[in-house]
Amino acid sequence: MRTAGDMTEARRLVLLRHAKSDYPEEVADHERPLAKRGRRDAPVVGRWLAESGCVPDAVVCSTALRARETWALAAAKLDAAPPVRYEPRVYEATVLGLLMLVREFDPGWGTALIVGHNPGLAELTLGLADPRPKPPPAFPTAFVAVLQLPGEWADAGPENARLVTFAVPAKS
Repeated sequence: MRTAGDMTEARRLVLLRHAKSDYPEEVADHERPLAKRGRRDAPVVGRWLAESGCVPDAVVCSTALRARETWALAAAKLDAAPPVRYEPRVYEATVLGLLMLVREFDPGWGTALIVGHNPGLAELTLGLADPRPKPPPAFPTAFVAVLQLPGEWADAGPENARLVTFAVPAKS
C-alpha cells in the first residue's frame, strides 16, 4: 500500500489483451466466450504475472465475456485477489479513451492492470512508450505489456512511459 510520502514513485501499468476467443454463430461480439486455446492460455498468463512480480493492486476489465473469462482464469493463479472493476468503457475503447481511463485511476494504486482488446491496447502501448519499440511487436491474444509511468496516473501521456516488459506468456 502506498503512503502519502511515496506518491511520486513510478507506477506500473500492465496491459493484458484477452486470450483467444471463440466465434459461435449467432452470438453477439460482446458475449463471445474464450476458445479452447484461450482457456488454456489465460492461466499461463496468471502464472506469468505472479512469477514476474506484476500482481496488480487493482484491475480494470472490459465487460466483454472473453475479457472477464481471461481475468477469472488468470486471477486464479495469483496468490492475491486484487479488486476488479468491470468497466464498459474498455470494450471497443480507442487509445484516447483508454488514456482518459488511466488518468482517472486511484492515486493509491502502484500497479494497475487493464484487461481489454485490440487495437486499443496495442495503440496505448505504442503511444505511451518512449522510446517506441522498433520494430513494434506483434500484439497477439494474451499479450502482456508492462509500462513504467513517472508521477501520477493523472499525468499519463504520450511517450512518457518506459516499456519494461512485453511478453506473450501463452506462447512461451
